[in-house]
Amino acid sequence: MTKHVFPQGALEMLIMKVLSSGSHHGWGIAQKIHLLSSEALKVEEGSLYPTLSRMQQRGWIKGKLGVSENNRQAKFYKLTALGRMHLKKEQERWESMAAAIAEVLQSQG
Repeated sequence: MTKHVFPQGALEMLIMKVLSSGSHHGWGIAQKIHLLSSEALKVEEGSLYPTLSRMQQRGWIKGKLGVSENNRQAKFYKLTALGRMHLKKEQERWESMAAAIAEVLQSQG
């Protein structure tokens, strides 16, 4: 399996997209990204937790302690209103950029 390095801002956007459907703990976020990408994307702990911390500092997500499905204490993250606005803006930016890149790749050069 190819290991992917996320372009700047991509991991934050993927995390916010997962959290747009409800709260999740860190491992659950990583698993959901992995599953939704048909197992093409794997989020490493060394990238995930610093990103979650940075997103909390920016006010995009909030964290709250709770109990996971396997009865362990975990921090559950929830998207804030500011995070929803940022996700919308970032998603539009990524979709526009992806469409422009696709146009270049499909051209005859």
